[in-house]
Amino acid sequence: MNDSLSRLPREPADRLTKPFMRFLRIEATAGIILLLSTLLALGLANTAWSSSFLAFWEMPAGVRLGDIGIYRSLKHWINDGLMTFFFFVIALELKRELVLGELRNPRMAALPVAAALGGMAAPAGIYLLLVGGGPGASGWGTVMSTDTAFVIGCLALLGSRVPGSLRLFLLSLAIFDDIGAILIVAVGYGEPLNWVALGTGGLGFAFVAGIALLGIRSIPVYFAMGSAIWLAFDASGVHATLVGVILGLMTPARRWVSEIRLHAILDRVIAHPPGDHRSRDTAARSDLHRAGVATREAVSPIERLEIALHPWVAFAIMPLFAVSNAGIPIEDANFDVPLTIAIVVAFVVGKPAGIVLFSFLAVKLRLASRPEQLSWSLLAAGSLLTGIGFTMALFIAELAFEPELLIPVKLGVLGASVISAALGFMALTLLTSPNRR
Repeated sequence: MNDSLSRLPREPADRLTKPFMRFLRIEATAGIILLLSTLLALGLANTAWSSSFLAFWEMPAGVRLGDIGIYRSLKHWINDGLMTFFFFVIALELKRELVLGELRNPRMAALPVAAALGGMAAPAGIYLLLVGGGPGASGWGTVMSTDTAFVIGCLALLGSRVPGSLRLFLLSLAIFDDIGAILIVAVGYGEPLNWVALGTGGLGFAFVAGIALLGIRSIPVYFAMGSAIWLAFDASGVHATLVGVILGLMTPARRWVSEIRLHAILDRVIAHPPGDHRSRDTAARSDLHRAGVATREAVSPIERLEIALHPWVAFAIMPLFAVSNAGIPIEDANFDVPLTIAIVVAFVVGKPAGIVLFSFLAVKLRLASRPEQLSWSLLAAGSLLTGIGFTMALFIAELAFEPELLIPVKLGVLGASVISAALGFMALTLLTSPNRR
């Protein structure tokens, strides 16, 4: 008896939910590692090794070819180089949800988009209102982001008590939030533009689109082109991490080989009798090579790249970013209490208020639809977690603030993240408790 007949038939939704759940599992574990990395950085920055620890990340590193040399600090290579992979993976997940997932319904996608807009506009407005024209006024972009890994990690602690609709809403919101934040970085915190370098980067994107139309699917080729475009953008004055977002959104979401064609190719391999096929000219070797290509290309480029890169981003790049950026030497620090309070209030109050308000308006104006399982109380409770702005907040703070203001800013970010995590976790625990349900 055929064993496959004893199982339930597979639905297209199975191919959509599995990558999404794998993304959530990795993000949840990454949240724990990110927390440990942050504590490690805070500990080392307040020990006898503080000076050496902080100076290490400012050490120049690079390559030289003849008279041409590219040198940046280690922190720059991490924040602008490795973090490009973070935004690339975020853009891959966003495109997969928009093309293949539940967000392919425009009204379903409009809800997290509206929420993300509210979650960026309200805290920025509150921050500017509290800071006024002070020295930190240019740092309004710091309070606009949400840390995906920490938010998913908090939801993971609640397990199955949190409905999938809330997980999808918060994940989509955080991804749109991150995309919006990097666009703000590119526009608001860039340097004077070098139009030649920017034009070169634009030609690079056009070349990538062209070779994709020609059917070239070699990942090393695209990696080489992406590296060249990154170097052009790094010299252009536009923040180079934007390259990761654009390339991620350009990545094809459809697979090249269909299941029917894959099975036909595999059937040809199986049909060959066992024997010695070491000769390169045998039909068996040709069919075997074709089967290898077909097996690889039966998975969409988006899913293939996400599977390959997401663990590296979550378990290597993000912890490295935290260790290099979260070190705050508390002793002898010049505290700017109003600035710290402004950041905390903007995150803890502004983020959830903006998300709920814009979501409500989008639904009432019939621009967006809200899933039935996602009640307004759940949405409001979950929005409290979006005040955890850790990764992107530190990322933007390094660009937006003068060095003497970074310590109170980072303390505000860390304080807001802790308060938002506690409030969101308690609110969701109460709403999803068995007695309440």
